[in-house]
Amino acid sequence: MAVAIRLTRMGRKNLVKWRIAVYDRRTRRDGRYLENLGTYNPHAKPEEKVALDLARYKHWVGHGALPSEAVARLLKHTGVLGTA
Repeated sequence: MAVAIRLTRMGRKNLVKWRIAVYDRRTRRDGRYLENLGTYNPHAKPEEKVALDLARYKHWVGHGALPSEAVARLLKHTGVLGTA
């Protein structure tokens, strides 16, 4: 099973939040996920924008899950991973 770490949309109109989750690659964007790793809230203070369970993220990457381009860019830009 090919596994990806990607974003799914939550929240309401004009006040969106994103969930960082692990998915089977064939699942649609807002479909069922395998595990929730954290959230991204673009409306929060800069230090509170990304909440991520780093241990579980590293576990999934170690088992072959690939982050989407958006997730990799987000984590690198916010400094959560340093070099994603």
